[in-house]
Amino acid sequence: MNPRLKLLQPYPFERLRKLLGEHKPVSTLAPINLSIGEPRHPTPACVTDALCGAVSGLASYPATAGTPALREAIANWLMKRYGLVHIDPTTQILPVNGSREALFSFVQTLIEPSAEALVLCPNPFYQIYEGAALLAGAQPGFINQLATRDFKPDWLAVPESDWKRCQLLFVCSPGNPTGAVLGLDDWRLLFELSDRFGFTIASDECYSEIYFDESSPPLGALEASIRCGRPDLRRLIVFSSLSKRSNAPGLRSGFVAGDADLIRPYLLYRTYHGSAMSTTVQAASIAAWGDESHVIANRARYTEKFAAVVPRLKLAVPVPHPDAGFYVWLPVPDGDDLTFCQRLYADYNVTVLPGSFLARPHLGVNPGAGFVRLALVDELDRCTEAADRIVSMLG
Repeated sequence: MNPRLKLLQPYPFERLRKLLGEHKPVSTLAPINLSIGEPRHPTPACVTDALCGAVSGLASYPATAGTPALREAIANWLMKRYGLVHIDPTTQILPVNGSREALFSFVQTLIEPSAEALVLCPNPFYQIYEGAALLAGAQPGFINQLATRDFKPDWLAVPESDWKRCQLLFVCSPGNPTGAVLGLDDWRLLFELSDRFGFTIASDECYSEIYFDESSPPLGALEASIRCGRPDLRRLIVFSSLSKRSNAPGLRSGFVAGDADLIRPYLLYRTYHGSAMSTTVQAASIAAWGDESHVIANRARYTEKFAAVVPRLKLAVPVPHPDAGFYVWLPVPDGDDLTFCQRLYADYNVTVLPGSFLARPHLGVNPGAGFVRLALVDELDRCTEAADRIVSMLG
């Protein structure tokens, strides 16, 4: 058995089940679950119609590189969304079975395992980053995201010795769970560090299409690279997905894009890994990437929920409005996020995720402790009802 499996920590939702296991929620209130970031808005008809219309594709093996039509649809979306003059669909784009699968497998492709190999990631973080690093034979390293820095990673707190060991840096913007978005100055610093120390940047952008101002979409890594004079996208790869953008988490469809010198070996790995996307799913993905009307409508629904929920919560606690994404990163008044979650579940039948489960102790602090994550994925009335129950609990 692979000994590295023993290094993996329990997944946050497994820990949450154990935390709440001995508590029975009050029966007089309907359950509301805001713990899981699973979109619950309807999948758009353009996607489901295309999926149903392409079922004949199940009769053939798909190519690992995907169809030219899908890669071109993704390239067209990237150029329109980020103002790119050009991106090569044949060498700089690769369809994947959702960003989660790709985030994990890309690390297995990139890392040269050794006792010194280091993968850096924000803290709190998406646990796939840590697990992928450990199973690739590297150590995970953490960069704290604190309220004093508007929940952006403190890049300058990383010692030079860690940058020298770093083979891969994970970036998540908009961030999970904080919703923070990196600006051009952040990216310029990261590119300078990458050029100086030679590490690759993996930018997780699966929340990029959930934001609150139609005139100001979040900056993406590809756009930032070009604006910083790096049109070759060297040592940069971006991960995106239809799960949040198009309310299609079950479709398992996304893409990676960036440096052709990274895409090439990653395609080789995937050929052996056996992770080609069904042409039926590819047809639905082409429809999704080609339509923005459902994405705009989706953003409007999230904007409405945040406009209703955040002011309610502020009656009891100074909660920040995120830059983007669909999470509220709620500070717990007494700092005990575990007890808060237990009491909210038992007394008010609302399930949320402790922030300490999403982070690791680093530099003497767990930056997730004292926060809980609320995923505003349910209908408006249920999200506002959950907020009202939280306010009632906090008095």
